[in-house]
Amino acid sequence: MRSCRDITALMSLGLDKKLGLNERLAIGMHVMMCSGCRNFQSQSQFIRKAAQGYAEQLQKRRDGE
Repeated sequence: MRSCRDITALMSLGLDKKLGLNERLAIGMHVMMCSGCRNFQSQSQFIRKAAQGYAEQLQKRRDGE
């Protein structure tokens, strides 16, 4: 099994590019057993969505000026 460090690095990479099947399976198997990495995944996705929403709001304000 891969280490938490490897899995969190893969999760971060997966936010920016599509991961291969083996990488996605490794993450899936690991997060089933590791609550720390499960929390990291959830928090990373939340932060990503919040940042995208913020960027969209800034763009709307700029377009409205």
